[in-house]
Amino acid sequence: MALITLRRNLCHLSDFRIHGALAGLKTQRVNCVHKTVKEHLCPWFWSLQLEPVRVRFHHAHSKKFHSENGNDLHPVGEPVSSQVHAWDRSEHSVTNADEQIFYRRLNSFTSSEEVLHFISTLQTLPDTMAAGALHRICEMEKKGDDQRLPKEILENSAFQALCDQFAQDPSNLSNTGLVTALQALTLLYVDPQSRLLLNLLAECQHRLERGSLDSHSLCILGESLIKLQGPGCSTLDLIIYQLQGENLEEFTPEDIVTLYRILQACPEKVDQHQTFLNKMNNCSLSVVSNLSPKLLSQMLTALVVLDQTQALPLVIKLGKYVVRHIPHFTSEELREVLEAFIYFGHNDRFFTKALEQHVASLCLTLDPEVVSKVMEYCSRKLIFSKPILDAVAESFVCQSEKFSPNQTAELIEPFGKLNYLPPNASALFRKLENILLTRFNYFPPKTLLKLLHSCSLIECHPVNFMARIFSPYFLQQLQGEEPYLDRLSLAQLTQLFLTAILECPFYKGPKLLPKYQVKSFLTPCSSLETPMDFQLYKSVMIGLIDLLGARLYFASKVLTPYCYTIDVEIKLDEDGFVLPFTVDEDIHKRVALCIDGPKRFCLNSKHLLGKEATKQRHLYLLGYQVVQIPYYDIEMLKSRLELVEYLQRKLFSQNSAGHW
Repeated sequence: MALITLRRNLCHLSDFRIHGALAGLKTQRVNCVHKTVKEHLCPWFWSLQLEPVRVRFHHAHSKKFHSENGNDLHPVGEPVSSQVHAWDRSEHSVTNADEQIFYRRLNSFTSSEEVLHFISTLQTLPDTMAAGALHRICEMEKKGDDQRLPKEILENSAFQALCDQFAQDPSNLSNTGLVTALQALTLLYVDPQSRLLLNLLAECQHRLERGSLDSHSLCILGESLIKLQGPGCSTLDLIIYQLQGENLEEFTPEDIVTLYRILQACPEKVDQHQTFLNKMNNCSLSVVSNLSPKLLSQMLTALVVLDQTQALPLVIKLGKYVVRHIPHFTSEELREVLEAFIYFGHNDRFFTKALEQHVASLCLTLDPEVVSKVMEYCSRKLIFSKPILDAVAESFVCQSEKFSPNQTAELIEPFGKLNYLPPNASALFRKLENILLTRFNYFPPKTLLKLLHSCSLIECHPVNFMARIFSPYFLQQLQGEEPYLDRLSLAQLTQLFLTAILECPFYKGPKLLPKYQVKSFLTPCSSLETPMDFQLYKSVMIGLIDLLGARLYFASKVLTPYCYTIDVEIKLDEDGFVLPFTVDEDIHKRVALCIDGPKRFCLNSKHLLGKEATKQRHLYLLGYQVVQIPYYDIEMLKSRLELVEYLQRKLFSQNSAGHW
């Protein structure tokens, strides 16, 4: 480990010594030294006239560092603890505990000035800790688009001493100090031709080719090169190759996640690295419990990018520990977790419960992107959560101006899909209507159509916008440059038009042209109708045959003139007798049996989805006697006789004159 000497003169300027450098440099002129420092710093940093700083170099073989007065590491002016840490003493080696104390102190600072003031009180400092200080400064000064250090930092003598150490002779640095200093440079703008950067890169390349870098250093170097040179740099392949030869069980959790991030940067090579990824996925099971919220979200994101759908055991275990950290995730981290769960189709009731508590308590302060992602998660997984839906509805009413058009659509659509009107529905849809009136043209056409269609599913009919939706101008926008409209958009338009006819008789605007109307709402994505559960249908069919006497008396999968497909249709004459399904005359009543399997309900509930509730509502308005046969009723029946009796009650309880 290289040792840095930081000795202050009366003006608090730092002396800087790199042990192991040529003794002849001791006599180097001050102005020459500062010229060297500026050459290393510029054009990475701004060109500045730096104050003279005395720089001396000497050899040191110990691992000692101490404070200016040999007592403590407190900056000047701060209270001095009565206890003297072992790592403060000039004759004591630096231990892991010493480093932890140093880094805890370093991370407690809130500004670069505090860090620099702290290290300026020290005479000597191991290069790893110096690199850590440089990293902390760059980390705190990385603000928005401004990737340059402020002038007052560049003029600080302690900062000049830090940079001078890494610029002079990187070969004397430890592996950790070397790669950490390089990592610090990636946080800010770095000129590719900067001597400071080139010297560090050259030394890293030299040690890499010699195979002298440990796994931790390889991980830091790999990620730093990706940031500096992009994922296509040739050196990255050598780093990955050497990492594959390391024992993964000896990696720290942080290094495991860093390795995932390195592979994530080149997803096109996932097939080439899949065997190694399989080892990583298995090994990661043992480190999940030690991951921080940030590392949990990063590992999940990497698994998504690398398409590790076969790593479900790892995803499930990550999900288990995500539950414990939900209150501690940042908005961005929570968004990444939700995206991963959506991608892998993961959900569990413990996660849902924790998410409910988090959203309900912080919804008004959550980032709009996170709120819309929470709603997308509930929508994709069909999670009917009143606490989440109510909290999101309240958030939208209070701060709708924060949501973009796409976020607004993602937030509103689940209400229709999950068939739920929140307690503040009138305020919610009044707010939505005002947004649409003022920002109608800002919504992408397909997004707008999905949004308005979702509103109609819960009987919040967008009457004021139907004329625009059915206009040739909007339909042309909806089609865009495609030769024809996609089937889903046509089906949504058709159902909106049917809704206008059946539920909005006062609508007198333009009609939807026949060429834009579909014949059936059954689409490949099942967005408007869910196909019948075949196993459930077989059970019901046996009971119907026993009840009616023959298969002749009911039809299956009947496509109506109104685009809906009826699971089972039974025809009755004026006297209530059941007619053969082939008869088309003297039909007094049609009975539509909706055999609703689990996929027609929200997850783990008896709450019907919006599309199925709309279908049954429309069939009723079209004159059908709608009879719902839910799966949970059939599961409760213990015998064939009970099934027949159940069907008889369902079909003929309202019509005592019914016969079969």
